[in-house]
Amino acid sequence: MAKADAIVVVGVGARTPLGFDAASSAAAVRAGISAIQDHPYLTDRFGQLMKVTRDAGVPAELQGADRVVEIAFSSALEALRPLLGSGYTAPISLILSTGEPRPGQPEGFASKISAALRKQLSQHVMLEGGGSTAGGHAGGLLAIHHACKSLREGKARFCLAGGADSYFDLETLEWLDDNEQLHSEGNVFGFCPGEAAGFCLLTTLPTAREFGLTPLLEIVGTSTAAEENRIKTKSVVLGEGLGAAFQFLFRDGPIDPVDRIICDMNGERYRGNEYGFAVLRNPGRFRDAADFETPADCWGDVGAASGPLFVSLVSEAVARDYQKGPLSLIWTSSENGARATVLLGAPGKRI
Repeated sequence: MAKADAIVVVGVGARTPLGFDAASSAAAVRAGISAIQDHPYLTDRFGQLMKVTRDAGVPAELQGADRVVEIAFSSALEALRPLLGSGYTAPISLILSTGEPRPGQPEGFASKISAALRKQLSQHVMLEGGGSTAGGHAGGLLAIHHACKSLREGKARFCLAGGADSYFDLETLEWLDDNEQLHSEGNVFGFCPGEAAGFCLLTTLPTAREFGLTPLLEIVGTSTAAEENRIKTKSVVLGEGLGAAFQFLFRDGPIDPVDRIICDMNGERYRGNEYGFAVLRNPGRFRDAADFETPADCWGDVGAASGPLFVSLVSEAVARDYQKGPLSLIWTSSENGARATVLLGAPGKRI
């Protein structure tokens, strides 16, 4: 059983190139459906159309912050639906992450998206506190980490934590191509850039009971760390940052081995090497460390949205009774060196 003050997930929302909500996106990933397609017109350095994934419901001409907000709003509202349907109202702290500063996503991008999203969501709920950051791949899990901290410290009763990202920008795609990061026949160790948004509504177990909300998952633990030997540098990664994040997570966690692993590996060699070394630094903590899932194979690399989307995958698996076991580990890795992990527990086993 979970502690009386456990932090629980009471709502999830997702919008991906595979589906406009959490259920359809999870079903498509489970079926192994791929949304990867040729870009309508952009070619890479090999003269081939770039391989991308995109949200078919958003017009191609909608770009920049407006595009990300369009993707983020419906997934944020989906995560809020259980509270909206409860008949109760309470202030909600919104914590949002977007991709790291890059061509096509300049400094101040995250705060611009956050302001626009807050304006739209304020028509449905009362928002109070929170913040935004350009955290990159680890950003969504960092948002969950900070949300848990706020809940534990009593600074908020509900936190809407999420990530939203889009690589579907001319400058961004050309920059990735210049950095030799795009996947193609000529570069098999690149990735397919995508766009998506994922959100989780978090609260404490007592508050969930007070509001009549059903816990979907328990946040068993969160951790963060930093990697000095970053990708796109001449240094050699030995998994020190991710390994430390795992150690911090397991230090106060249950002794049972992890049943399921979902991560943001996207085809780049660096990420696979990092994970391998991180596992070696944490022997005995995984039921099968080689049995990990990489949803980027289906919906593409979705950057800061990755972590919250992984939470929705676990939530759907638990709800539909195809989860591998009670403990799921999700982890993400930013180019800036940030590493973030979350350990999730199935409510039937831990709550």
